[in-house]
Amino acid sequence: MADKPILAGVVGSPIEHSLSPLIHGEWLRRAAINGRYGRIEVAPGYESFARAMDDLRSKGYAGVNVTLPHKENALRYANWSEKETQLVGAANTLVFDSDKTRAFNTDISGFDKGLKESGFQPDGNWQAMILGAGGGARGVIAALQRAGASTIQIANRTFEKAQTLAERFDRTSAVDWGAREEALKNASLLVNTTSLGMTGQPALDMDLTNLSAKAVVADIVYTPLQTPLLKAAAARGLRTVDGLTMLMHQAVPGFTAWFGTQPVVDEGLRAILVEELMCRDQRSDQA
Repeated sequence: MADKPILAGVVGSPIEHSLSPLIHGEWLRRAAINGRYGRIEVAPGYESFARAMDDLRSKGYAGVNVTLPHKENALRYANWSEKETQLVGAANTLVFDSDKTRAFNTDISGFDKGLKESGFQPDGNWQAMILGAGGGARGVIAALQRAGASTIQIANRTFEKAQTLAERFDRTSAVDWGAREEALKNASLLVNTTSLGMTGQPALDMDLTNLSAKAVVADIVYTPLQTPLLKAAAARGLRTVDGLTMLMHQAVPGFTAWFGTQPVVDEGLRAILVEELMCRDQRSDQA
């Protein structure tokens, strides 16, 4: 009798757009592991999430990735989590052990590794600016604190949300949305965590003139892969980090925990994801 496959997946609503099955499927193929990783639609709300997790545990799942709108539900469901995950207040990875559920926010390590991959190595005290104050911003702030940022400024269209988020973290302050371009003068890094610039969303209006020539610009959006912000940064000769970089790196810890081997993030994996995004664009144009 053949061994049962190791089961994992990604949970969210909606979930059909997720690229995670492509990432984990490629790693399973490379490692010749008998495993399955699929999309799992779970309706919004903690009760529906908890029922779904109980069901997956009973079916022998090793764990799941978690995306919107369930990241806070994932942390609530778990009975163990890392301190950084608790600080962020949301989890994107659950590991089902026999006696407990462990929660992690791998967006933190994913963004940190992507930043290092870009060659970002600022000297001494350095400052970062984050656009947005939602769930994506939380993981990025934790990653920047891990990377040693001396100060982090948050600019959000609703100033009160930026203030609330700044109060959650050390060395972090809120900036009025209208003052965001002026505040770039001292920034070594700019990160967009908003949906502005995403396909189907309004454009991000951001003049990068005040950014240092040595600064790096990152965007966690990956549809389109080259957002208007990244195009503007590249036109100035600045180094950029796109949303796929974070997406690939954040997937590594979960795969390692569930399937027992550490996968590699490389250009071959990126090419598969880029091809899928191009196919989606073509289908959208033809619709």
